[in-house]
Amino acid sequence: MRPKPPNARIVRLDEVVDHNDRYDCIIAQNITDLLDAKALLGPRLLVLHETLHGATLEQDSVTPPAEIKRALERFVRLTHTHVVAVSTLKGRSWGFENDVVTLSADPSDYLPWKGDVARGLRVANHIERRPRVLLWEFHRKAFDGLPITLVGHNPSMGGVKPSAGWADLKETLSRHRFYIHTADPQLEDGYNMATLEAMAAGLPVLGNKHPTSPIEHGVSGFVSNDPTELRGFAERLLADRELAQAMGQAARETVRKRFSIERFARDFGRSIELARQEWQASTPHEESILA
Repeated sequence: MRPKPPNARIVRLDEVVDHNDRYDCIIAQNITDLLDAKALLGPRLLVLHETLHGATLEQDSVTPPAEIKRALERFVRLTHTHVVAVSTLKGRSWGFENDVVTLSADPSDYLPWKGDVARGLRVANHIERRPRVLLWEFHRKAFDGLPITLVGHNPSMGGVKPSAGWADLKETLSRHRFYIHTADPQLEDGYNMATLEAMAAGLPVLGNKHPTSPIEHGVSGFVSNDPTELRGFAERLLADRELAQAMGQAARETVRKRFSIERFARDFGRSIELARQEWQASTPHEESILA
């Protein structure tokens, strides 16, 4: 977990409910959070981090995706919840495309890249629940047998464990040679937060071809739909630290230009204001729905 920002405090949901606190905006990072906050009055904002079909696959849901989509549409309408997606793909999958705020990473948050460990790196949780989303079979064909470090909560994978903390993760990023991200273009974006963090830390990225990948082939990483070819690119970076360093610097510059924290703060601030406007437009008798 990231360290708590100095201007933040942690409270339990039951404390908020009991104290009847009011907030400028209630931000839910998933549907479960949104439902948990239904008793609270105030502007609310739902952030979509997954595609509809990706989420149903991960949760092994027996409810048809179309039914889940209709239920969410009705709930956000009744509760005057504003919805923002972290990508166009994810917003489109749920039917909420009007507000998209892409993720961001700040290169200044990370250690200088050393790349002294000739290993690739991937950060992913619950891989056993998301093999289709993460194209895990493709990943295995490309990288099995190569020195790859896997970090994340994956209880079924022996020897794989989450990072010990923020400082540990930053040290891991600074020392590895390249980063891996593979994803089904219909179910997940060509990058995620971990990918942007790796790029911000100066790692080139290897993965499958994807229409939303921020990687420029041969410049900030390598992309290929041929696992044998991708394996060859990985072997090149394992053998050539200077090449990895040059490509990692290009990846860092991509994050600085396309995924800046300043752009994110501006755009997400606008989303919060939209949530406040939608809530203020609701009438008192509609607010009682949440009680």
